[in-house]
Amino acid sequence: MILPGQFTRAEILSQSEAWSEAIAVTRAASFPNPEKYEQVIFSGCGSTYYLSLAAAALYQELTGRSARAVPGGELLLNSQTVVGRNSISPYLLVAISRSGTTTETVKAVEKFKKEKRGDVIVISNYDEALSQFGDINIIIQRGQEESVAQTRSFASMFVAATAMCARMAGRDDLVDAMGKLPEIGSWVIDNYESLAKEIGENLNFDGFYFLGSGIRYGLACEVNLKMKEMTLTHSEPFHFLEFRHGPMSMVNENAIVVGMLSDANLSHEKAVLNEMQALGGKIVMLAESDADISFMSQIPEQVRGVLYLPVLQLMAYHRSLAKGLNPDKPTNLTAVVKLNI
Repeated sequence: MILPGQFTRAEILSQSEAWSEAIAVTRAASFPNPEKYEQVIFSGCGSTYYLSLAAAALYQELTGRSARAVPGGELLLNSQTVVGRNSISPYLLVAISRSGTTTETVKAVEKFKKEKRGDVIVISNYDEALSQFGDINIIIQRGQEESVAQTRSFASMFVAATAMCARMAGRDDLVDAMGKLPEIGSWVIDNYESLAKEIGENLNFDGFYFLGSGIRYGLACEVNLKMKEMTLTHSEPFHFLEFRHGPMSMVNENAIVVGMLSDANLSHEKAVLNEMQALGGKIVMLAESDADISFMSQIPEQVRGVLYLPVLQLMAYHRSLAKGLNPDKPTNLTAVVKLNI
């Protein structure tokens, strides 16, 4: 008998194994010189668009070269707003898709190659249609999933994107440091699932706000999506300081404000959380240390981003069950609709 959520839970708890494969596969790949390209475009749909937001920010931070994230549908339908008509140098397109068959992404990459805009790197969990357009393919098979909502797959592809950015920046030392991620990730899950369950099962909370800046904003968008699609709960992501400009009006004793804290801007980010706590909100902090969820990883900040994900995925999982839902099959998402494009 298949129980509600059994696939989602197993995928969240086992994801560190997929992280290991992601690091190994990316370490074995050969990547081009970033100076070759006018710009690097990261593209995906839904979760992988949010992954693209985080990866583009990290790529630019590590390499100092221009990068941006674009939804697959926008790259397909409005490519003139993304790639220049008179560009002298080629672009590098990093196309990200769990299935490797996402309609908008496959069509956008096909168009990109047909117009000879540049090179393509594919990051996926399946060797499918998208891979035929990849000059470099990074396939993490252990990230494959039964569930509709992405958890293990997203994390594995984000680890691969992180390692790719580090390698293209010539920072193999960061890739070496990432070797500790699977062990630390498993430790974080074991130590903090009870907190995720406690908060997730409390149905008195009716609004979740995920705050992250820099590379963490894309991750905030992703965990927001997990809360929204698994639990049908009001949920929104924001940059830390942007939350103060209007959205904070939603904060009360029934609101959870999750802060994905950085090292570099810790004092500013904590100040925002203190303001929200004064307004009555329940604050949950994730950080390297001195937080509700502390990683204690000693891994450089640029490459430990995946550690923010598992506990927040579990929070959504437990809330989904508490509401009588099935996190394996979120409402309205059980069928994949192929677009006629």
